[in-house]
Amino acid sequence: KTMSIFETVNAGIKSAMLARDKQRLEALQLIKAAFLIVKTAPESKGEVTDEAAIKALVRLHKQHVETAELFAQNNRNDLAEQERFQAGVIAEFLPKPLTPEELTAAVRDIIAKTGATSMKDMGKVMGMATKQLAGKADGKSISAKVKELLA
Repeated sequence: KTMSIFETVNAGIKSAMLARDKQRLEALQLIKAAFLIVKTAPESKGEVTDEAAIKALVRLHKQHVETAELFAQNNRNDLAEQERFQAGVIAEFLPKPLTPEELTAAVRDIIAKTGATSMKDMGKVMGMATKQLAGKADGKSISAKVKELLA
């Protein structure tokens, strides 16, 4: 049985400790902290599913990328670098992002499955697409592609 994302992160923490890789350890601990919040949420029943882990990772990744941009704009490149490093470690646990071609194919497939024919069906398509493509494409790209294909 393959390890869950949660277990993989825990294993990563152990290796980073052994390697005395302080920067990586900090990034992994941030991920674990986010997972513990997920784990203690009433709807999680005390476990971190890969689906819940990906949701948390997407949110965390986005925060670090945005924070890095803010630091860079304020000429704090030292802090921006640290945020970028952490975002990079977080990204290792996310599914591989879809290429534009893969996104088009995935959205076409979802449109076919939902039987959507016009912009009226956008909500139905977006609901399924955001669930299926979680972590593989961001909401903005999905939404733009759905609009383009339904228009």
